Amino acid sequence: MMETKGLTIAKAKEAFSKGEYTSQELLNAHINKISELDNKLHAFVDTTFEQAAESLEVTGKPLSGIPASIKDNFNWKGTKTTASSNILKNYISPYNATVTERLIENGGCLVGKTNMDAFAHGSSTETSDFFTTLNPYNEEHVAGGSSGGSAVAVATGMSVYAIGSETAGSVRGPASWCGVYGFTPTYGRISRYGVIAMGSSLDRPGVFTNNVEDAALLLDLLSGKDERDATSIQEPAMDTASNLDATLTGKRIGIPKQYFDDRINKEVIAAIEEAIAVYKKAGAEIIELDLLDPKYSIAVYTVVQRSEVSSNLARIDGIRYGHYSDIEAETILDQISYNRGEGFGNEAKQRSMTGAYTLSAGYYDAYYKKAQQVRTLIIEDFAKAFTKVDLILGPTMPETAPKLGVTKNNPLFGELADVLTEPSALAGLPCISIPVGYDSKGLPIGMQLIGNQFAEQDVLNAAYGYQQLTI
Repeated sequence: MMETKGLTIAKAKEAFSKGEYTSQELLNAHINKISELDNKLHAFVDTTFEQAAESLEVTGKPLSGIPASIKDNFNWKGTKTTASSNILKNYISPYNATVTERLIENGGCLVGKTNMDAFAHGSSTETSDFFTTLNPYNEEHVAGGSSGGSAVAVATGMSVYAIGSETAGSVRGPASWCGVYGFTPTYGRISRYGVIAMGSSLDRPGVFTNNVEDAALLLDLLSGKDERDATSIQEPAMDTASNLDATLTGKRIGIPKQYFDDRINKEVIAAIEEAIAVYKKAGAEIIELDLLDPKYSIAVYTVVQRSEVSSNLARIDGIRYGHYSDIEAETILDQISYNRGEGFGNEAKQRSMTGAYTLSAGYYDAYYKKAQQVRTLIIEDFAKAFTKVDLILGPTMPETAPKLGVTKNNPLFGELADVLTEPSALAGLPCISIPVGYDSKGLPIGMQLIGNQFAEQDVLNAAYGYQQLTI
């Protein structure tokens, strides 16, 4: 059987050009891999092999013939878009999200929709209403979330690349725990249009890949202004892939001491320190930073995210996604469960209730307004740091993937697990998680690089430089 694990877009296209295999043969290999692995790992909510086969008719595009997957909160016309929630389990999307649209325009060969924490509420994929996605390195451990299905699809070779979304650490977290690259650009760089919203001021589409080059290419294809998204950065698509530069000499890399204290697993710290040594040897300047303690981000994120969840889930009462006729609307409304008590899981109920409370009269100033004020302080703290350094480096997650059941009776697991990714998420900064090793149990460890707003090229270059020195 053709080996698909670790495959990159460039390698697949080179194989096509050399006649080593056809796009149909590559698609068949991925379908076989999904058939072999997904019954036990549960990465996919639904497979779309027929649509993938039809996409092979589109040739000569950047993504033609490259099997991929997409998180099930991105609308894709004619497919189920459930956000892994019972209340949307029969919802058939009448339109494409901008990300989906741009993938298809560039020849995207999508083999399926991936599992996630329902409505993206979680960091383990244990809160999916359908099933839990398992870690491919140890099936007794979580894959991470909320984009766990996308991370597992890439880590196992069920997809060459995958699309996810991040609100706090939902791309970087599962990328770290599954041993792949996970990249999210500046907030607004890739349009949110057509993504089922969780926290609207935080949500960012992101990508999972097997190398930096693929992450850069996907950023270039998916970025660019979108008049349908009021938060879209009004600039043309980027061109980072052709400008990747592995030079590290003179790069100022900040190491925040708050990301290396006794809250972080010692094996994780050791792996990150080895990566720092690689940068230092290559000529980078390593600078210790004193940032705001990330514990403040936990409180801010909890209030802001839950407030926005409360607002966003309210629309499920009478869903209105996209533009369609009254007849189509009636059909879609028939597909949605209106018994919210049965349709929403416990996580959604808890978050909605908390958010409604923080937004209610008499509490808005004390909670939501105060949280936004502290959020501004976090943004300013990063801005000050970037006058001293070009990039910030640290562990992606405080530990490697925990065992299944870790979220049981722990409503704040996600906020605590994402403590190192939440500050940069609140500031909307471009970030990448890079695999840098394994712990003594054989579980992957991820390192994150954080850049200033709009500095995606710097982030990708620094990641590329490390990749070139360690592959």
